[in-house]
Amino acid sequence: MADELAFDDTALNRWTDDDRFEVSRERIAQYAEATNDPIPAHRAGDVAPPVFAIVPVFESMMMPTVDVLPVELVPRVVHGEQDFFFHRPIRPGDKLVSRGKMIGYEGLENGTRAAIFLECRTESGELVNEQYVTCFVRGFDAGRKIGELTPSHKFDERLRDQAPLAKVAQRIDADQTFRYAPASGDPMPIHLDEDVAKDAGLPGIIAHGLCTMAFTSWAVLTEVAASDVTRLKRFAVRFSKMVLPGDELETRIWRTDSRNGATTYAFETARGGDFVITDGLAEITD
Repeated sequence: MADELAFDDTALNRWTDDDRFEVSRERIAQYAEATNDPIPAHRAGDVAPPVFAIVPVFESMMMPTVDVLPVELVPRVVHGEQDFFFHRPIRPGDKLVSRGKMIGYEGLENGTRAAIFLECRTESGELVNEQYVTCFVRGFDAGRKIGELTPSHKFDERLRDQAPLAKVAQRIDADQTFRYAPASGDPMPIHLDEDVAKDAGLPGIIAHGLCTMAFTSWAVLTEVAASDVTRLKRFAVRFSKMVLPGDELETRIWRTDSRNGATTYAFETARGGDFVITDGLAEITD
């Protein structure tokens, strides 16, 4: 069975075709509203929230998985981690060109983690952001490690010995997924159809992981960056547990380091005693 479902290594490090996206003020504002973002510049569509960066690259993120994995394994893929490196924020009127490639994978006992690298530029070639996506193929061990994996952003457990710098209470609304799906361009039915979600073994409709990540981004920006997205240089998370509509969340932030004109923060997002976002990292210019 493993031989029949072998990954296609010839497709590693092969760029997808360019994907083009024109940014509108209305789409930025729609995304901010869909993620309960309180920052006025985001709500007005003047500048995009950080996690909006996934919208222009969505197709480029999906295609490398289809290119490398056998089609039978694609339904087993979940989004494990997301790591943004920002060179500048996205603004209305930007005409963006994105591409992606799978750069490596590692077989593990309970599945295989695979790394995708994404690049987003303007039509003139200006680099806007780079992204690393870790996807996880549940229940399939590819049997080896090849290529590169994504950069580390591991939470330092010693931080638990000190109180967080800030805590932000948040709530996933009952209609959150229905607002987020059109704003993000992610229409997966497990986020919109109760029956489909339960047929997939879920308790019901679940929130988009990137929507929860967007919640953590405005928590960090409002608490430690004066709501200024232009100061955010890196933002990374690990998706650890599913989030449901109606969930009450709390994002907790710790300061970890300051050097070369930037400060690094670690964060986690909890639902009661469960952590739904772990290994959070934000790098913010001073």
